[in-house]
Amino acid sequence: MTLLDGTTDDLEEVAEAALAWHDGAALKDIRRVAPFVHLTGRFEVPDLDPASMAESAWQHLLTEARELESAWQPAYQALVQAAHAEPALRRLYPFADHGILRFSTRTRPGLAAVGASLVVGDDDRYAVTEDFPFPDKDDPAGSAVRYGRGGRRCPGRA
Repeated sequence: MTLLDGTTDDLEEVAEAALAWHDGAALKDIRRVAPFVHLTGRFEVPDLDPASMAESAWQHLLTEARELESAWQPAYQALVQAAHAEPALRRLYPFADHGILRFSTRTRPGLAAVGASLVVGDDDRYAVTEDFPFPDKDDPAGSAVRYGRGGRRCPGRA
């Protein structure tokens, strides 16, 4: 999982970033040494503690939603923030793709998706659904489901 990324034309900056990483610098310190570096919001979890891994994933999603360059950025950011504010969802490991927010009882790489998906549609409508990518616009209630069928177990627990 990407903790930082970025591009530059300055090979010396790349070497400085690599050296800082090698020397054990904190992510924010690497950013100071190499300004081209973008922090993804994830943080290192050396012991791979499932709860810390879930929090790192949440921080990444919150950062990604805030920085997204898309017409639906405000709606997606609101969706991620609302999901993060819900303690039952915050205990799960979140993952997202193309505006579809899902949850797992396990961290990567062995995701075990639970419950329905939270979706932002092209018209900034929200749905809780098992249909992809978005429920039928003529009958959203027919394909949307209520969240609650998923687990509430802590990440990493069977």
